[in-house]
Amino acid sequence: MDQPKIGVYVCDCGTNIAATVNVAEVVKFAQGLPNVTVAREHKYTCSEPGQTMIKDDIRKLGLNRVVVASCTPRMHETTFQNAIADAGLNPYCFQMANIREQCSWIIKDVEQATAKAKRLVSSAVWRVALQEPLFARKEPVTPATLIVGGGIAGIQAALTIADAGYKVYLVEREPSIGGHMAELDKTFPTLDCST
Repeated sequence: MDQPKIGVYVCDCGTNIAATVNVAEVVKFAQGLPNVTVAREHKYTCSEPGQTMIKDDIRKLGLNRVVVASCTPRMHETTFQNAIADAGLNPYCFQMANIREQCSWIIKDVEQATAKAKRLVSSAVWRVALQEPLFARKEPVTPATLIVGGGIAGIQAALTIADAGYKVYLVEREPSIGGHMAELDKTFPTLDCST
């Protein structure tokens, strides 16, 4: 594994983060973390100029790991993974620290929010330093399903999957299927026999 050369990018997210987190202080803190080559602040890191800044640093500074401290990974993780891949870096050598939802939106005290943002950035830096490149691959799949449990849910799942044209294996540990439903005398709303 290469010696980590990490770039840390802390987003203001307009005022979403910057209003509660002292971003400049977080950037200064990140500059002192092990293996961090560069740490920068940007108003909107997910924007085209923000992504270009990251790509340029990867190329010019030889970064091999990237941390972005901004919003939720659910929103922009793939955005940043695609950006670093465009710059020639493996997209899995990337880590996000969610300092918007986990700091600025829930903590009103600037000092406390900034301290927590520093902890999240530090954790992301330590984690990304250990990450190794991953590569996509295709594996053959057996077009069949194993369903464990022959209760009403298992039976319904088996029927739905079989109706879609796939082979289904239904496994039940009891001698009969139906689960607790089979123990009932009548079922609502028709009062039919459950079996």
